[in-house]
Amino acid sequence: QVQLVESGGGSVQAGGSLRLSCATSGVTYRRNCLGWFRQAPGKEREQVALRYTGDGSTDYNASVKGRFTISVDFAKNTVNLQMNSLKPEDTAMYYCAAMGGAFCPISPILWKHWGQGTQVTVSL
Repeated sequence: QVQLVESGGGSVQAGGSLRLSCATSGVTYRRNCLGWFRQAPGKEREQVALRYTGDGSTDYNASVKGRFTISVDFAKNTVNLQMNSLKPEDTAMYYCAAMGGAFCPISPILWKHWGQGTQVTVSL
């Protein structure tokens, strides 16, 4: 059974940094997709950062490219999201997700496993 538990959210001023972590269990780290999505109030859930474990390739939402980094700690079975230069528009509930396969879609409806989310609030 796959379980994903996010942590590390909080409140920060614009320009600050946060590091989100997703503890995983039941996830095979060979040839799987791991990702972070976010959902702001009144908006649809959107892709933030994806990583394919088969070759380590990544894909980022254009709005976070150069500021956010997704990484995997294979020893701790965690998926991390380092967020730098945060902006108020980054405010959202952030979700960790996982799915099998070699193609990591940006559409959240195609992902199978989800965590409960962690809130990130960025103020001016």
